[in-house]
Amino acid sequence: MFRWVKSKIYIALILLVLVVVFGVLGFRFFSNYSWVDALYMTVITMSTVGFGEVQPLDDMAKLFTVFLIGTSVSIFAYSVSVITEYIVNKNDPKRVQYRKLQKMIEKLENHIIIIGYGRNGKQAAVKLMAYDKPFIIIENDREVIEKYQNDKLMFFEGNATEDSTLIDAGIKKASCLICTLPEDADNLFIVLSARQINSNLKIISRASQDASYKKIRLAGADNVIMPDRIGGDHMASLVVVPDLIEFLDNLSIVGKRSINIEEVSFEDMFEDNERRTIRTIDMRSKTGCTIIGYKSPEGEYIVNPEAETLLLPGSKIVVLGRPEQINKLNKEFNI
Repeated sequence: MFRWVKSKIYIALILLVLVVVFGVLGFRFFSNYSWVDALYMTVITMSTVGFGEVQPLDDMAKLFTVFLIGTSVSIFAYSVSVITEYIVNKNDPKRVQYRKLQKMIEKLENHIIIIGYGRNGKQAAVKLMAYDKPFIIIENDREVIEKYQNDKLMFFEGNATEDSTLIDAGIKKASCLICTLPEDADNLFIVLSARQINSNLKIISRASQDASYKKIRLAGADNVIMPDRIGGDHMASLVVVPDLIEFLDNLSIVGKRSINIEEVSFEDMFEDNERRTIRTIDMRSKTGCTIIGYKSPEGEYIVNPEAETLLLPGSKIVVLGRPEQINKLNKEFNI
């Protein structure tokens, strides 16, 4: 809206300049005025102040003056309305906040976009804040925004099913989209739109129904999460293997002081592309951490990899350790 008003101001200014030029040339041609007199007559005609003519006008000059008055009054009135609208919008607190938010979004790169601030959206935001990841939340409910808005949470008010909202939230420069809306149809539509706008975007979406799982994947989601299924599976596992599940629940991946599991990429640990093995980096003796997983550059996962497993550029390792060991790992490899 604000950008549209600014564009209208440019149009109004151009029209005013054209009318002035037209008036000066007209008085110069029809009445043989000097350039200064022609400009003077044009200005007093446009402003309708009622001053007298520099010299008497003939019939052709009078007809030209009538036409100039009708044209200039209309353009002048249009310009005044546009400028007034611009001033009002510029001083509107909501507009000021919107412009401030837009400037912040323009500075974001490789950020995460969270769609919806319900239960899943809140959990996603908490974890991203724990890892100091830049993110923005698209929320359509003004009451939710007013309730939770603070210095740590950046909200963008709008309907995420509209492409313009996604673009204004910086989806073209984003690295990931997390779609947490309760309606599968909305998630499906957003995933489809987001994939078309940014083909390199990593998209994670929620699904409530089994029938929606495949559809959202086909629409372009990299991962589809079904919270109800995960919750039911977790509760059943507490019956079948309670000690194992309680142990896993005690492993923390959130918070700098309590983290037990960390994912580390090859590029985070090494600046060169030299090949290494798990044995040669000797992580266990240097940091106390144990490598429990390996992801190859092709995306293949290996649980409890062998000591001779090659660490290649583009690969990642998953390490397990106590918080102080994880901190030692970060210091050892300058992560």
